[in-house]
Amino acid sequence: MAEVLNLPPGIAGLLEIMARLRDRERGCPWDIEQTFASIVPYTIEEAYEVADAVDRGDLDALKDELGDLLLQVVFHARMAQEQDAFAFDDVVAAISDKMVRRHPHVFGEASVEDADAQTVAWEEQKRRERQAAGEADTSALAGIARGLPEWQRAVKLQKRAASVGFDWPAPTPVIAKLHEEIEEVRVEFDAVAAAPDDAAARDRLEEEIGDVLFVCANLARHAKVDVGAALRRANLKFERRFRAMELQAAQDGMALPELSLEAQDGYWNRVKAEER
Repeated sequence: MAEVLNLPPGIAGLLEIMARLRDRERGCPWDIEQTFASIVPYTIEEAYEVADAVDRGDLDALKDELGDLLLQVVFHARMAQEQDAFAFDDVVAAISDKMVRRHPHVFGEASVEDADAQTVAWEEQKRRERQAAGEADTSALAGIARGLPEWQRAVKLQKRAASVGFDWPAPTPVIAKLHEEIEEVRVEFDAVAAAPDDAAARDRLEEEIGDVLFVCANLARHAKVDVGAALRRANLKFERRFRAMELQAAQDGMALPELSLEAQDGYWNRVKAEER
């Protein structure tokens, strides 16, 4: 404990903590055996926990979750330093340089009219950087990471396509397309019901459901609604209502598994009515 108290303040102390955790002789066995690949799921999880704290408006939790996310950056940087690839200071230098380079209207003589214009300028700067790095892919869709959550990647693909004019002009045709895709899903459900062992039918059903989700993401984009935030909100609402159903059933001396779907729907509708 005395050693911990003697740690330098700020980020230097956190870097030293991580170095000690990764020490091959005296460190933590779990931390020592981790790799970039094994840590990635934790990195993603911590980013989502930051988003959850923001959604809940819990600033104390946000402070803790940002610390957890920062630890992930420090962890990756430490493993890279052990391989003589780069260190934490290189990460800081890289992002600092990028922020200055991509904000010439702040750190240079350029100007932008508004946030939308800045978004266009940002994407153009990224395109020039990819070109300067020798990337051969000149598509408008170049550079969109395949490791993104698929809903997020869908929105990015749509935004890039829209940047060259390939986009619906308003939400109305998107809604019409959604109805069209839902009807195609209905057709494929019927096909699977008629031939449950038909792998091709199941493949078509998966494809059509994917089309529905893709159009839903596009509809959210047109509404300027964040898909992830909207889905998190829907998840929280479902969880809140379902837990209330369980509680009401228990108060009536019942358990949900013992009830018919019709009776469960009765509790669901009661909970919805009480929320209004």
